Amino acid sequence: MTVIFEKPGPENTEQVLKTACERAKELGINEVVVASTKGVTAYKALDIFNGFNITVVTYHCGFKEPFKSVMPEKVKTDLKKKGATVVSATHALSGVERSLAKRFSGIYPVLIIADTLRLFGQGTKVAIEVSIMASDSGALSGSDIISIGGTGRGADTALVLKPANQSDLFEMRIREIICKPRDF
Repeated sequence: MTVIFEKPGPENTEQVLKTACERAKELGINEVVVASTKGVTAYKALDIFNGFNITVVTYHCGFKEPFKSVMPEKVKTDLKKKGATVVSATHALSGVERSLAKRFSGIYPVLIIADTLRLFGQGTKVAIEVSIMASDSGALSGSDIISIGGTGRGADTALVLKPANQSDLFEMRIREIICKPRDF
């Protein structure tokens, strides 16, 4: 059964993580991908998904400010010490196309895919995107995973999906929506 939150946002994070963990155990899934900008959601995921293979995905260097990482290096190091794999990668559903759109305007296929996924909510788009980024980094086995994203800060969406690399995007399968916000 899908859990629906009235509003998106970080106030849903703990319930998202607990509900997703429960579903992962029911399905025998041991891989989790979680979006985390500065590490707050990642630390909560490490506490709740004890014993799981956790991949934390954060923005690429330069996303907010040229040549600067959003997630502090000490946080990345600490998350790794605690057993997480940490991936900093270019957004799979924008990347260079965002630069082209800013400079030349026009229609770009990957940005259309991203906007289409946002019809289900920003957290859905993020959960799918971070699963692609984790796949491309080599962090995943290819088996079904739990992927967790959010709207702004925190987590408000969790999916069960069969991950895929960017080059095989249409082989991805969204098996279940564990939770998401109703309004976004």
